[in-house]
Amino acid sequence: MRPALDGHAGIPQETRLLFRGLSTIEGLDVEGLLQSSNRVIARGLPHPDSGAYRRMSLDKRIHRLSRVVLSLRASERQRITEHVSDLLRLAVAPIGMTARAALGMSETLGVFDGAQFRDFVWRDLFARTLPVSDLDTVAGARMRVARVPWNLTHATALATRRFGGPLYPRLDTRDFDILLAETPFPGRVSRRTRMVVRYHDAIPILMPHTITDKSFHQASHYHALARNVKDGAWFACVSEATRRDLLSIFPEVEPRTRTIHNMVSHHYHEEATSAGRLYEIIRTRRNEKVKGSEPDPMRWMGADHQYLLMVSTLEPRKNHVTLLSAWEMLRQERFPDLKLLIVGSLGWDHSAIVKRFKPWLANGDVQMLEEVPASELRLLYHHAAATVCPSLGEGFDFSGVEAMRCGGAVVASDIPVHREVFGDAAEYFHTYAPADLARAVGAVIDGEHAAYRSELIERGRVVSQAYLPDRVLPQWREFLLGLAGG
Repeated sequence: MRPALDGHAGIPQETRLLFRGLSTIEGLDVEGLLQSSNRVIARGLPHPDSGAYRRMSLDKRIHRLSRVVLSLRASERQRITEHVSDLLRLAVAPIGMTARAALGMSETLGVFDGAQFRDFVWRDLFARTLPVSDLDTVAGARMRVARVPWNLTHATALATRRFGGPLYPRLDTRDFDILLAETPFPGRVSRRTRMVVRYHDAIPILMPHTITDKSFHQASHYHALARNVKDGAWFACVSEATRRDLLSIFPEVEPRTRTIHNMVSHHYHEEATSAGRLYEIIRTRRNEKVKGSEPDPMRWMGADHQYLLMVSTLEPRKNHVTLLSAWEMLRQERFPDLKLLIVGSLGWDHSAIVKRFKPWLANGDVQMLEEVPASELRLLYHHAAATVCPSLGEGFDFSGVEAMRCGGAVVASDIPVHREVFGDAAEYFHTYAPADLARAVGAVIDGEHAAYRSELIERGRVVSQAYLPDRVLPQWREFLLGLAGG
């Protein structure tokens, strides 16, 4: 559940959707694994079958669970004693974990019962992706607690790799048939448990120059992945393109791989809404971290307004600058009033990207938004002249599928995963060529090509159905029940 604690889109979104979906499958008893990226979590409850649990009074159980909730977030105004205590826990935790791993001992997982902490579970873990109709499905979920932070387990393994290889903790998962991990997992499982890695992409290994904290991210991804492969983990890849990338690194794992595509949230569907709400969304969702934006979005209003939409974190791999160059060509040559809307948080190395956008941000023809809820994002998808997916590399790419679900037209970079996921429902362009992107956009948004645009949208309605929960969840059911019974 770690990714669900942060972020809207991508892996956090898939984590929420997958937990909710698996929880609805008959025959599966699903629990979450609580782990922070960078904080030591308070102990959960002892196992319910243990004497320690039976001896603990109800008020002390609730107090213990309350401490777990508090430990997942730093205080806004942290006292010096709290700060020192956090630092001490971070310093001490890896020592004990490493010693236990070296001695072949397991890490006990505490128990977290969400029944009395539904508000925390819902708002902190699920509300950013799921509709409120799913609250009862997920808010009372039972979870286990892994105390040592995710990043610290990676760092400790890397620090020990020169002494006989990376040392990863073995979690006590005897209660479970399967542990399903989002991304390569920095840990091991009990012998009766099978690990399934939800493998999103091999970008940290095959495109290491495009990621943040390059050396650590590349090394932590590779060594955890290698350990998972050696331990006999199975890999549920989000696309066939991702599966091929995995096999290009570890061909021996081929019999233990499956491709199960991501699910699109049921938030995304066609809705008859007025484009007049565009003004309100731009006004209230502007990315305040981007300085120099024109404060008045009224220039976006008008019966003939057209805008291109890109939904993605601002980082070099997402290829924003190529889109901007193409948009400038289109404005100069054919569509002088065309606007550009960027939705996404600021990622790593974003300064150069924002600087390139500055002149257009200043006059308001480009707007950057963040934390746009799905109820508003589907309106942006629906009314965009086109949603552009220009990324240099992806494992899946939610934005194109979401746009299709909302009745939008899609223009995408010609990379293998886009061809696989979008099929014939997108207009493709050469990834590194702004002029070809301008051509592709023009082919979709030019009024003379209205019939072609309508055809693309209709194809998108068909293609995107493959990623609805009722299409994807039966694949998960067959895969997981087969593993559990095998």
